[in-house]
Amino acid sequence: MGGNTRNHIKKALRWLHSIGTWQYLLVLIVMLFISATCLRIDHIRMNDLKNEVLSADQAGDEEKLITSLNSLRDYTNSHIVINIDDMNGNFEVYFGTGPFYLENQYRSDATKVLEEAEKNNPDGLGSNVFAEAANVCRPQAIAGGWAWNSPEYLNCMTSEIDKHPASDDFQSSVILPSTELYRYNFASPVWAPTITGFVLLVTALLALIIIIRFIVWAVLKIALRVMKN
Repeated sequence: MGGNTRNHIKKALRWLHSIGTWQYLLVLIVMLFISATCLRIDHIRMNDLKNEVLSADQAGDEEKLITSLNSLRDYTNSHIVINIDDMNGNFEVYFGTGPFYLENQYRSDATKVLEEAEKNNPDGLGSNVFAEAANVCRPQAIAGGWAWNSPEYLNCMTSEIDKHPASDDFQSSVILPSTELYRYNFASPVWAPTITGFVLLVTALLALIIIIRFIVWAVLKIALRVMKN
């Protein structure tokens, strides 16, 4: 009985050797290269769509901005997009676009709020407060090269306006929109039924086969050694 079992184990070892683990490893290396290439292609496409969004924002083209945002969202939600960021030496891996802001749209909307507040505030209070804030901020803007709708100029204006305790009514009308309304971060699935997804699946299965082969080979070797003793 023991001899038959030993023969079966030897046959299993010969079968494992007949295929050759090196052949599996060679195929795995090729599949890893293909997987990395597919992931890179998906990442580049996502970046192209993201740049279209930022370009539409800079151009102030709202119709194109909405269309490009939808395209970026749909692509990211249906493809495997991996990002690796270096955060002061700490590498962070995440799936998706990562956070980005529509800065031009925010500046435009914030500027409209300030302009409306200046026009609509009663008793000229808004105009006085706005003029005083502008007198402080405009020299700084000239010295710093700020645009009239730049974040630095808007922050300076709101900061100066807040220094007037008697301007409660005006301050309530110049509450700038939250920057979170202009922040986007589209998530990507860990796996998706795309070419990249299936290539990754085949690569993972191949790696699993190699690991199982090593485990089986080690178990059979140990069992054969135990039987000899």
